[in-house]
Amino acid sequence: MRRPAGRSRPERRGGAALREPARSGSRHPEGRTVTMDPRMQERRADVLRQQARRRLRRALAVLALCALAVAGWVVVHSQVFGARVVTVVGAPPGERAAVIQAAGLTGAPPLLDVGAANAAAVERLPWVATATVSRQWPDGVRVVVTQRTPVAVVAEAAPSTGFAEIDRDGRVQATVPTPPAGLVQVTGTAAPGAPGTTLVDARAALEVASTLPKAFAAQVTQVQAGPGGDVTLQLTSPVTVYLGSTADLRAKYEDAAALLAGASLAKGEVIDVSAPSTPVVRP
Repeated sequence: MRRPAGRSRPERRGGAALREPARSGSRHPEGRTVTMDPRMQERRADVLRQQARRRLRRALAVLALCALAVAGWVVVHSQVFGARVVTVVGAPPGERAAVIQAAGLTGAPPLLDVGAANAAAVERLPWVATATVSRQWPDGVRVVVTQRTPVAVVAEAAPSTGFAEIDRDGRVQATVPTPPAGLVQVTGTAAPGAPGTTLVDARAALEVASTLPKAFAAQVTQVQAGPGGDVTLQLTSPVTVYLGSTADLRAKYEDAAALLAGASLAKGEVIDVSAPSTPVVRP
């Protein structure tokens, strides 16, 4: 008997027809169909959904941390933690405002931005030797200043304009109309510049001016800088003291004081203590 057209004979193997199972699957590289149990498919989909949720939670956590960091940065760099209370220690009363302005603390800047740069700006003031700036949370800044000490005065280019106060390092601190009491005048140097500049050719004379014993300094009217770092002292009496270099200054001061006290000196004579072991008096 012939089978109707369009219907194929099922293949038999071992006497039984093979029927296609009602499962989904994929094609095997050799062309066969590989089936997967629906429960396994559901389990696999559930695992993928859990992994996706974990990735989402991690991404949201990272975004939240970034948002907190940005918000914290904005807050600490705002005037919420600004330098509203500034304490200045070591400066003259009339210079407190100048210190605050030089340090850049007039506008209550964020405390987090206050540091070494502010201290360096204060040290550029002519009369300041050192400065430290420290934060005091939540809204304070403490500025500690060490002042420079003038040891001498140097006449400006035009004497009528006054004198410059100079410290031991040659730093010009201020200009005054007349020499203050207790400061000896240094001569034989270049004219001083504006406050804050440094007089570089007066180091030897300034070292002498800063180390003169008090009892001896009262007799000194001028400290004269000479060539090669030599120094000569002009006294209130009509004699001079030639120190030479700045080596062994203490011994030279003692020799000069002894000769001034015990020798009979004539006008214009020079006490030469450049060699402390053999001081001499010469015309």
